[in-house]
Amino acid sequence: MLYEIAKPFVMGVVRVLWNPSITGVENIPVTGPVILASNHLAYSDTVFLPGQVRRSVHFLGKSDIFAGTSPVSRVIAAVMRGLHVMPVDRSGGGASRSAIEAGLEVLSAGEVLGIFPEGTRSPDGRLYRGKTGVARFALATDAPIVPVAMNGAFEAQRGRRCFPHRRPRIRAVVGEPVDVPAIVARLEGAEEARILRAVTDAVMTSIQELSGQERVDMYAAERKRELRAAAERSGGADG
Repeated sequence: MLYEIAKPFVMGVVRVLWNPSITGVENIPVTGPVILASNHLAYSDTVFLPGQVRRSVHFLGKSDIFAGTSPVSRVIAAVMRGLHVMPVDRSGGGASRSAIEAGLEVLSAGEVLGIFPEGTRSPDGRLYRGKTGVARFALATDAPIVPVAMNGAFEAQRGRRCFPHRRPRIRAVVGEPVDVPAIVARLEGAEEARILRAVTDAVMTSIQELSGQERVDMYAAERKRELRAAAERSGGADG
């Protein structure tokens, strides 16, 4: 309920301040389960993308957003849930299974699931290797995967933690659904891991074609760990 009430007001402010745009919305089915798979360049992606899509979009959010016990933290958690952001522990193992279950619940209800296959924001604006959760969702539910590119978001967010700059404008580009059945048919008899990787790579290729980003064959989380380690070494050397 909160999502439907808040969306027009939030997007009214967003359009006045940032005037984002979106093309290709006709590629999103008007009914039935759908997976929107997007690159992830800035915090604002979780507002500017679903805010411009007619259907309600459910996103998986970091569980620590919901973990605070202070009154303010509890209010934020309640608002996030009202905006269809679901708390998910991303620490791996059983936590990964809970994320899959949460996403499957959304798709089983015939709703739209928004997912960032990179797993975290790109640290440098490049497109990183996708995690196979997006493929697992599609194969388990037969939901189409619709690729999305958020363009301009990294540059607009640069130097800002919360609110992006007003320039450049942020543009969402929605592509045609990935032909998952064709990939599965081509790899008939192959191991599940190979099929999952093939589907995921096809999704990332579609996103790259829409965004024009440089592709990196490693996970964004690994790159962030490298950057943190380098910063710590540099700090130690300076000390």
